[in-house]
Amino acid sequence: MGQPGGRLRRINEALREVIAEALHRDVADPRLAMVTITQVRATQDLKEAKVYWTALDPARRDAAGKALHSSRGVLQGRVARELRARQTPHLQFIFDEHQERAVDLTRLIDEVTADLPPREAP
Repeated sequence: MGQPGGRLRRINEALREVIAEALHRDVADPRLAMVTITQVRATQDLKEAKVYWTALDPARRDAAGKALHSSRGVLQGRVARELRARQTPHLQFIFDEHQERAVDLTRLIDEVTADLPPREAP
């Protein structure tokens, strides 16, 4: 699937901002303290939106996922109030593995380059 059009891209960003703010202001669940909303991808008809998230502490990932799912109603209510759209998308929370992959890749690069001699400056 290609990049979303301008309208959908703006909606996705607005959804991300509203959900991220609502997590920190409206949801008083300590399991969500270190959760970051990384991206939102809504369908063209705005019936559904995939909300990608990550947690700073990998050990709290499962608890954070459960807290997000239990907070869905509050978050969808906030989205409905803020966006004033005809339809509020059903939010689906998906853990964003890109962050973990980037950390793993960086670690592997560091391991490989640790044995290389230092480069000379030009």
